[in-house]
Amino acid sequence: MTAIELLPYDPRWPLRYQEEAGRIRRALGHRVLLLEHVGSTSVPDLAAKPIIDILLAVRDSSDEASYSLDLEESGYRFVLREPDWFEHRLFKGKHDEVNLHVFSDGTDEIDRMIRFRDHLRSDESDRLLYGSTKRELATHTWESVQDYADAKSDVIEDILARS
Repeated sequence: MTAIELLPYDPRWPLRYQEEAGRIRRALGHRVLLLEHVGSTSVPDLAAKPIIDILLAVRDSSDEASYSLDLEESGYRFVLREPDWFEHRLFKGKHDEVNLHVFSDGTDEIDRMIRFRDHLRSDESDRLLYGSTKRELATHTWESVQDYADAKSDVIEDILARS
């Protein structure tokens, strides 16, 4: 069973992203086609699990040989391959406080994640709605963190429909 820990927004989260972004850019250079801070830690005034979500677009995320070893040598650990979900790859940072999501450039999920983040940054009512939903769901104990994430799906889709 998993308990979800939400913390108030921390202005150090964007700085933590910048540190990680530098590490990724040094590791991959020109192979970084897009690098963005996404997820709740990227939205000021939004409570979040203290995990920095980073979105990385490469030419072809299924071509792991073109980037994986360099990320691993920079301290990232490969944890998940999802070929049926936009060829998503997930790496963890050195201390599990970073989720590095790798997608192929141009994937629809990239636009969706950025659109959701940008909408929450600019729309206070939806940011408050999402925050209250997260806080309510965090009062439950979940089989996994993914179950908690899945429970947020309806409100996320509603917010995306308005963005």
